[in-house]
Amino acid sequence: MTTQSYTVTGMTCAHCVASVTEEVSAIAGVTTVDVDLASGALTITADQPVADDAVRAAVDEAGYALA
Repeated sequence: MTTQSYTVTGMTCAHCVASVTEEVSAIAGVTTVDVDLASGALTITADQPVADDAVRAAVDEAGYALA
């Protein structure tokens, strides 16, 4: 298992958190997604390291950006 952390910008509500969680959860191998609205922290646990580009694309798809 591996854990990776990022910061997401532009989130303002629980719906934002749900959107990011849904998109990032769809990445192959991701087992846990934790998003903190107040800080913008995104923590991913996966079976193997996830490419930063895949995380960035998922966050973009949700309508937000990585800092």
